[in-house]
Amino acid sequence: MNTNGQHPASLVQIRNLSKHYDEGDRSRSVLDRVNLDIFTGEFFVLLGKSGSGKSTLLNLISAIDHPDSGSIHIDGTEITGLDERRQTLFRRDHIGIVFQFFNLIPTLTVLENITLPSELRGERRQAVEGRGRALLERVGLGSRADTFPDRLSGGEQQRIAIARALAHEPALVLADEPTGNLDEDTGRSILQLLLELTRDAGKTLVMATHNPDIVPLADRVARIHDGKLVITLQAEYAGLNP
Repeated sequence: MNTNGQHPASLVQIRNLSKHYDEGDRSRSVLDRVNLDIFTGEFFVLLGKSGSGKSTLLNLISAIDHPDSGSIHIDGTEITGLDERRQTLFRRDHIGIVFQFFNLIPTLTVLENITLPSELRGERRQAVEGRGRALLERVGLGSRADTFPDRLSGGEQQRIAIARALAHEPALVLADEPTGNLDEDTGRSILQLLLELTRDAGKTLVMATHNPDIVPLADRVARIHDGKLVITLQAEYAGLNP
């Protein structure tokens, strides 16, 4: 992201976004009229404990879930105004997602997992495979193209998941607790890799996490408290557990 005091254009615009869930005979408000702009090329962190609403917000941005009210625009398109099929196509073409539990397809090889999103878009196989192999080299697994996911360690699987999220060159990458299922050292290397790859490619990265160690690397940090989004200075999190 620019550091000259001027923000680039906002890639994501969230306006008056609300979401609640019914729990028995009670209704719990997770997001309450949230407003947020996420800028092109920035690393934006949603920090907080489980159940705070950070994963819900990522699911709404990706149109995996649907808000009760409000709107989300991504790169000029109001995704909350699209029908479900068009939301799926928009997510496929414009958003890359890195999940905590990898979500690799066990019956596909490493390379096939990486190239699947691009192939679903109808891209030529030769170009898709070339890009997939280049990403495998970037994540340090160039020799594992024909390996199946169950032969990989957790850290290696997450490297493949990162490559898959970037293979179709999305403008926006969403990462939901991408280091939460890894040991500390592996998680640190995965975070550095994800940040390096997205910044080198000029992508916007939005990450939900409970890990305050990530904060110093972020451009901006936010916490969801009682359904409200609060942008917080990084220094306020130094040495604190969310």
